[in-house]
Amino acid sequence: MEELCHWIDGKRVKGTSGRFADVMNPATGEQTGKVPLASVAELTAAIASAAEAQKGWAATNPQRRARVMMKFGALIETHMDELAELVSREHGKTLPDGRGDVQRGLEVVEVCMGAPAMLKGEFMDNGGPGIDLYSMRQPLGVVAGITPFNFPAMIPLWKMAPALASGNAMILKPSERCPSTSLRLAELLQEAGLPDGVLQVVNGDKEAVDTILDDETIQAVGFVGSTPIAQYIYGRAAANGKRAQCFGGAKNHMIIMPDADMDKAADALVGAGFGAAGERCMAISVAVPVGDETADALIERLVPRIEKLKVGPYTSGDDVDYGPVITKQAQERIKGLITSGVEQGATLVKDGRDFSLQGYEDGFYVGPTLFDNVTPDMDIYKQEIFGPVLSQVRAKSYDEALKLTMDNEYGNGTAIFTADGDVARDFASRVNVGMVGINFPIPVPLSYFTFGGWKKSAFGDLNQYGPDAFRFYTKTKTVTARWFSGIKDGAAFNFKAMD
Repeated sequence: MEELCHWIDGKRVKGTSGRFADVMNPATGEQTGKVPLASVAELTAAIASAAEAQKGWAATNPQRRARVMMKFGALIETHMDELAELVSREHGKTLPDGRGDVQRGLEVVEVCMGAPAMLKGEFMDNGGPGIDLYSMRQPLGVVAGITPFNFPAMIPLWKMAPALASGNAMILKPSERCPSTSLRLAELLQEAGLPDGVLQVVNGDKEAVDTILDDETIQAVGFVGSTPIAQYIYGRAAANGKRAQCFGGAKNHMIIMPDADMDKAADALVGAGFGAAGERCMAISVAVPVGDETADALIERLVPRIEKLKVGPYTSGDDVDYGPVITKQAQERIKGLITSGVEQGATLVKDGRDFSLQGYEDGFYVGPTLFDNVTPDMDIYKQEIFGPVLSQVRAKSYDEALKLTMDNEYGNGTAIFTADGDVARDFASRVNVGMVGINFPIPVPLSYFTFGGWKKSAFGDLNQYGPDAFRFYTKTKTVTARWFSGIKDGAAFNFKAMD
């Protein structure tokens, strides 16, 4: 059994707290390792070291920092299969999905290769008599990223790449369930030329999180996880004067209009609902067909597609559609919610509770589950299940379907499938959700845009990656400079002196 480490000052360092968390293989249910949980003293020392290293990194010009990103991106491509295997081994997702996890993180690294253009300020000469004005973007100092288990490569890369390219040092606390990928990425960054100490990977639990939130050196915190924890982190960070961007849960709806291509809609729902065992904040978990005829046609197409899904371990290669959920506790919670759906009156079309895989009976698997006639008062609708469960809620009209989406407390992603451009434009304009797909089920924006939800899916006014990331990880300083050649005036007592 492997004993994992922290990454401190450019090397793997064993923990000294004496506390550990188990690292499991969800496909087999076996423990593969243990990861140290940092003490306050360990984390405080890592933060202090990062603050010292950041001074030299901030003084490195943006072009040279961008070259580190270029080399880092090339190394990620070279080690793509290795990184995907690390992702899949600890998370359970299939190898193709693991490669996708790494790829979507790499795309943000690629955008950060152009960091100098994103970090430019503004300049105006002769803004007043002999007065020049210019602004500059400067790094915050030491920042922190607290990342979830479901994307062990992508979300750490979304955090670290723009933070480091902007000249900050980062304390990264990955999920203790999937720590290996972040440790390997830290090694690749060192190989790419990142100075030791600029990135510190510190494993931990709530004790580490609270230390990050309370430490005066850390200037900003980025988090992805559940909504209750996002609210907690945002509130405590703000109370301590830190910037925070905290992304929480989701309950993503997909509206299917009567004029939609039903086969394409069914394919989209199966992929978006069951991919990665539903453990995505952008998964479609609620299908909203408009009209009973549309609903019946959709169920008719969904059932045979779901019955063909292959569930199994990542070691089966590309011949698996999705794997296990992350823990035994998650498996039991999902099964409990399925049972509640039955008890509360939903129609259970496909039941995944009794799924078992020969040779992997101890794995954390849940079979694909489909409900019909779900209503908004049911637990399977109100809660983020985060598992391979798709609920169909029937709507009588487009307005009813839109209202259902808008009334939901979450606002991460949504989609509509239709052949009517006017309906699509109306939906995109009116829906109060941060990311919208039109005939596109999982509308995660490309890396040169930006990612973020609304309502209880996000806390903070700036999104992840894209231009917003550089705004989040820098502060603006504006200089007003005056040169007195040829200018004669006395003391000024009002702002008109600049006219």
